This record gives sequence, C-alpha cells and structure tokens, in this order.
Amino acid sequence: MKRLIPLLLVLVCVACGGAAPRTFDGKAAYDHVVRQCELGPRPTGSEANRATAEYITAELKAQGWTVETQEFTYRDTLVRNIIGRMGEGPVVLLGAHYDTRRRADREDPSQPVLGANDGASGVAVLLELARALDRDRLKRQVWLAFFDAEDNGQLDGWEWCVGSAYMAAHLTVEPEAVIIVDMVGDADQQLYLEYNSDPTLQTRLWELAATLGYTNTFTFEYRFSVYDDHIPFAVRGIPAVDIIDFDYPYWHTTQDTPDKVSPASLERVGRVLEVWLEEGIVTRPGNYLRAD
Repeated sequence: MKRLIPLLLVLVCVACGGAAPRTFDGKAAYDHVVRQCELGPRPTGSEANRATAEYITAELKAQGWTVETQEFTYRDTLVRNIIGRMGEGPVVLLGAHYDTRRRADREDPSQPVLGANDGASGVAVLLELARALDRDRLKRQVWLAFFDAEDNGQLDGWEWCVGSAYMAAHLTVEPEAVIIVDMVGDADQQLYLEYNSDPTLQTRLWELAATLGYTNTFTFEYRFSVYDDHIPFAVRGIPAVDIIDFDYPYWHTTQDTPDKVSPASLERVGRVLEVWLEEGIVTRPGNYLRAD
C-alpha cells in the first residue's frame, strides 16, 4: 500500500489541475490560426480586423495579462496596436502583426489574402505564449505586441510596418530586446538567419533551437535581408530579431490558408521563445544594420 500513496497523490493533484505544467502547445496555437481565419481577410480598417483585435484582447485578459491599446489614424484609417504586459523589471518585447494584405498581388490582385501564415501564425504563437509562460520564472517584464497596418505597403501610397513604426516612435520605456515572429507556421518550415537582425541575440535563439533538437528547421545560415516589424526598433539601437520563413511559396496569395500551417512548426518557434523568456538572458551588442 505504501507504494500506491505517491501515485494516488499525483492522481489527486492532476485531477485538481495543480500538477499540469505550462508548456507551449502547437495544437492550441493552431486553433488560434483557425479562429482568426474564420473571421476572413483582416486588412486594416475592416470589420474583421476590428474583430481580430477584440479577440486578441479577450484572450490576453483571460490569461491575466494587462492590456492596453494604441490607436491612431493613418491615411484616414483607424489603426490599433495592442500590448499585453506581464511581469516586472526590464522589458523585452515580442511582436507580430495581425492585419492581412488587402490584395493578393503576387497572384490575383482582385482578391484579398486570408493570411493564415502571414499574420495569423505570429499572433497564434504570442497568444499561446500568453497561456504557457511560467510567470514565476520570468526575470523581466514581457510585452506581447500585436501590430496593425504592417502588410499593405506599396498599395495606394501605404508604407510597410506602420503600426510597429508608431509603437517604436512612442516608446516611454526602451525594451532590452525585441523579437518579431512573422510567417513562422509554414508546414515546410525553414528559418534562416536574417541580415538586419541583431547577430548576438539571433545566435542565442538559434543555439536554443539546437538544444531543443530543431536544427532541421532553424538553419544557421544567412539568406534574407527583410524590412519587417523589427526595423523600427533596430534603428533606435534596440537589439531586434526577425524570426521569419521567407521561403513561404504562398506569401501574398489567396492560397495562404490554414492547411499550409503546421502545429509542429508553431510549437518549435513557441518553445524556443518560451525557453528564452524563462531563461532570462539578454545581451546588448552594437550596431549591426546593413547599409544596403
């Protein structure tokens, strides 16, 4: 009977919900992709975009995050950024854009983009992190930032990364580091080093991925130089990294749908960020932006 007692105690704890550890769940993240896509295309200023902002806000509050919004007008269109905050101490910011491109200009410009990967995947990773992070292990204040108006650059005079540029320009607290997740859910995931990302922080993230067994998808090789939501922070001298799969063949097409997204891909990125945040090691290197 003595051998049964520990097992019974474990079973009681599990039944009470006290023993289940918080760990990033790719399937739960994928559910967030599907729910966003069920709202339809989500370009800035649309009803679906506003519904997505409400969904993000509700999910963050349900997990106990403090939420604030930044609203401003750009080209006669209301733009809304969302920030969820948790923890104390120096700030680290993780960001993703939640808007989608209003024209599938790489395929059929008469149609909008659903944005399962280009938009919804990054949001899904951050929302699942909001649930999964072990708050007792956080050594810094974490900001989960959801940017609007990222994806309509070069359409009708719009610029790229409008929401993140506004947030970076209006910071009252300077983050120690910024990590952007964009197009990270591709089932054929290939995440290369990006030239405009901080090399020291980027190396640390890819090393963490290797320790987790993700060397087949986090490839330690430079391939792209991308203008993305990390740039407005990087030009302020803040170490910033863009985690992006820019080999995604359905980018800015009508085929960017949930069937192209994998829970396993979302989980790999989420686990790397989860470990990095709970580990709490941040460095501040010098200037690294390419001149070209």
